[in-house]
Parts: sequence; C-alpha cells; structure tokens
Amino acid sequence: MALLNVSMSSKLPTKLPHLHPHPPHHNHFSLPSYPAPHLATLRTPRSPHPLLEISRTSLFSSVLQSVSNSSLLALLSASLLVVDPALAFKGGGPYGSEVTRGQDLTGKDFSGKTLIKQDFKTSILRQAKFKGANLLGASFFDADLTGADLSDADLRGADFSLANVAKVNLSNANLEGALATGNTSFKGSIITGADFTDVPLRDDQREYLCKIADGVNSKTGNATRDTLLCN
Repeated sequence: MALLNVSMSSKLPTKLPHLHPHPPHHNHFSLPSYPAPHLATLRTPRSPHPLLEISRTSLFSSVLQSVSNSSLLALLSASLLVVDPALAFKGGGPYGSEVTRGQDLTGKDFSGKTLIKQDFKTSILRQAKFKGANLLGASFFDADLTGADLSDADLRGADFSLANVAKVNLSNANLEGALATGNTSFKGSIITGADFTDVPLRDDQREYLCKIADGVNSKTGNATRDTLLCN
C-alpha cells in the first residue's frame, strides 16, 4: 500500500497548471464589424412650432417687401437724376411736348392753338403771339408778356399774378375769372372789348383800366367798363 502511494505520488506533476475560473469557449464566433452610421442620419428633424413658422414667414415677407420698395425707390431716384430737370416743368395741352415754363419764348407764335392749362410760369414771352388761342386756365405767373398779342384769346381762369402785362393787346379777350393779384401791371395795354368779369384787381389797377376802357366783347356781349365795375 505504501508502495502504491509512492508510485502515484511520483507520477503526479510537481506544478499544477494555472486554472482559469471560466475556461474559454473554443467554439465561439465574432460578428462582422460595420462602420457606425453618421449621427446626422440618425437625427430626426424637429417640426417647428406652427406659430414660430408663421412668424418667420411674416418676417420674411416683410423684409422682402421692404427690399422691393427700397429697390423701386432707388430706381425712381436714379431715373430723376438722369432726366433733364426742365422736363419736370412741362405744361399741359398739345404744346406740352415742349417745355414752356421758365423759358425764353420771345416772339413765339401760339396763335389759334389750344393751350388749356399750359404752364408759362416765369417765362419770357415778349412780343409772343397768342391771337385767338385757347388759354383756359393757363398760368402766366411772374411771366414777362410785354408787347404780347392776346387779342381774341380765351383767358378764362388764367393766372397773371405778378406778371408784366404792359403794352399787351387784350382787345376782345375773355379774362373772366382770371387772377391778377400782386404787382401785375397792365400799363400801356389795349383792352378794347376785353371782358374782366370777376377779375380781382387792385384799386389802382382798376382805376387805371377804367380810364382807357371801351368797347363790348363780341363773344360775351359784355361792355368792358361794366366788367371793370367802373363808375
């Protein structure tokens, strides 16, 4: 028995191998590795709040409209800069294609023309011819009409404020309702048959015109002295 024990003891290894508490599995398999998806593909976009979306839309529309208005204003301003400033003073009527305000139109012939509401403000119209012209509502404000011919002209509602109407031929002209305020001067003018109905005149103007007034207007049938309210 002792020999058996010795024999068995001699066959046992002197150093026991290190034993793992959990022996490895020999039949395991590894999963294939794939690249991780980009985070951006995993994010789900969040829908904006309806009120926020409406606010953004309104703000965008306002900005767009403001930009459009600004662009239009800039375009208009630029166009005004390149246009001849004199063109801004065109008058009405068929002669409106030419500038008649603030111009030297000395001796110009407008006889028989239709010049309704034509703008002759501050123009030089010495010896200009307006015989028989339709000048209804035309403006001669501060214009120089010295020696002009306005005979038989329709001058109803015309503006002669501050104008120089000296030595003008106004025979048989109809000035009903025309304006002649300020320093308007009719000195040396011919007013035979002119109709001054409802024309506001300074006392000194009226007094002067009454001294030379005579005749009857062929179109209205009114005597010049009566229209001037002469005594």
